[in-house]
Amino acid sequence: MIRHVAFGIIVDDIVFPDGATRMGVLGGGGPQTAWGMAAALGGGESVGLVAGVGDDLPPETLAPLRAAGIDLGGVRQTKHPTPRAWQITEFDGRRTQVWRVPLPTLGVQLARNWDALPPVYHAAQTFHWGIHPDDPGPSLTFAASLLAGGRWVSLEPFKPPDRPLSDGELRAILKACEIFSPNWYEAARLVRTEDEREMVARFGALGCRVLALRRGSRGADVWNLAEGRGVRVPAVQATVADPVGAGNAFCGALVARWDAGLEEAACHASAAASYLIEQVGLPAALPDRDDYARRVDEARRGMVALSLG
Repeated sequence: MIRHVAFGIIVDDIVFPDGATRMGVLGGGGPQTAWGMAAALGGGESVGLVAGVGDDLPPETLAPLRAAGIDLGGVRQTKHPTPRAWQITEFDGRRTQVWRVPLPTLGVQLARNWDALPPVYHAAQTFHWGIHPDDPGPSLTFAASLLAGGRWVSLEPFKPPDRPLSDGELRAILKACEIFSPNWYEAARLVRTEDEREMVARFGALGCRVLALRRGSRGADVWNLAEGRGVRVPAVQATVADPVGAGNAFCGALVARWDAGLEEAACHASAAASYLIEQVGLPAALPDRDDYARRVDEARRGMVALSLG
């Protein structure tokens, strides 16, 4: 039974800061999110991925997802090309995306709505996808319908806003999800402050229920604002090859394990993210269970309780 759903496939052609390139990398957030869900759950049998692809996608591109046991019944082939983009990265962590396909195809291939879901996905309990904060589009209506049906929705920004959002615009995004997970820079741009206490209070005042602030090598702060408490989990130690996708895996693991409680979910999220930075693209298989347990325990030992008081 599919209980956890991620959305979106984009093929990335990556240009690294030193000029090196890596073409045809499976990306788009959905595969990394689904992988994080599967890693946290110990298998992908209850995880599904929804995306539109074209006949230009080589079958072997999806091999890491198949190896993880993730259900691909939601990956539908259409007459449009597979979303593809240049990802130009900088030494300071900045990334510029340049689409390589006609923009009108994206609305079809990256759709997030009931029509895109196979019937067997309709009973899933947790859903995660990324949004453009300046223009979240109709996916917020879909999110609202999921919440009304008792599901959990987790959202993350694809990028910082290009312009200041009004309180009403940000409140609409936060109202559409149970978990909101920006990185630190995105969060600071959204609420226009870099003071953490003020930042957290601002998100809470605008209706955020669970805030997961991802801070790269400094770990993450996960707040249950309804209860007025949170935890800081460290970044699990790993050799960094490429950090792209680690945030998606973090989000996937967090929402998939949320029913185990704030602390446990945060530790699994940190552990899952650590694997994504160790290579370009997805790992070829799910982690060895003993190694994964060690990384969860590392996060657990370094965890610190946080309070709004």
